[in-house]
Amino acid sequence: MMELDPRASAAGARHRACDEIDSTNAEALRLRRQGERGPLWITAERQSAGRGRRGRGWVSLAGNLQATLLLTDAGPPENWPQIAFVAALAVHDAVVEVAPQLRPELELKWPNDLLLAGGKCGGILIEGEGGDAEPAEGGVAIGIGINCAAHPADASFAATDFLAHGARVPAAALFAALSVKMPGRLAQWNLGNGFATIRADWLARAAGLGQNVRVRLADREVTGRFEALDDAGALVLMVPDEGKVVVVAGDVISFEGAQ
Repeated sequence: MMELDPRASAAGARHRACDEIDSTNAEALRLRRQGERGPLWITAERQSAGRGRRGRGWVSLAGNLQATLLLTDAGPPENWPQIAFVAALAVHDAVVEVAPQLRPELELKWPNDLLLAGGKCGGILIEGEGGDAEPAEGGVAIGIGINCAAHPADASFAATDFLAHGARVPAAALFAALSVKMPGRLAQWNLGNGFATIRADWLARAAGLGQNVRVRLADREVTGRFEALDDAGALVLMVPDEGKVVVVAGDVISFEGAQ
């Protein structure tokens, strides 16, 4: 059974557990429109319409973690995309706590994925609404899906799960750890004022830094050396014959080694 760590409850977080729901993100945003305030966690054993980035579906398999944290005081909307990096660090922290043996093979893939031995084992979806006129009235849903016990066989990027690597990680244990790690990373981020330290911590765990990566953009694919993240979290590539290319939106589809 999914439960918050008592320290998370003591800090003011609440939790609503569902057996089955369309999407934890969708439910979080519905509750916001009904007047709910964060921090509120929504978890589900099953999702019938789980969502990933760019309108993709997210397959919710038994034994995995499906959770969303609703925040209703997350600062200015222009900083909300940074929360993907905040959440990725919190997920990494939580996995290391409950399964420290996996740490050497864990990496973060730009902009929102957790990798294990090169395979995708987790994803994050940030969805916000409202807040343009008054940030305090907006809401952000931080959707998190982690492959604890199973993974889809037909994923666009090679997928894996913890159990496939010999680690039995109950979704409930991971959620309890995450409920403590997330507030710490959000405090570090400080509504965007601390993003420089978040960016540095994320880069220390980044897959492909200093190597050639292939990125799918809306209109083309580009390959270049992964140099850095810029001040807003965009991917900075050094591309032959083009020079520096800053990618605001795209998908890293492969890692091609050192240049």
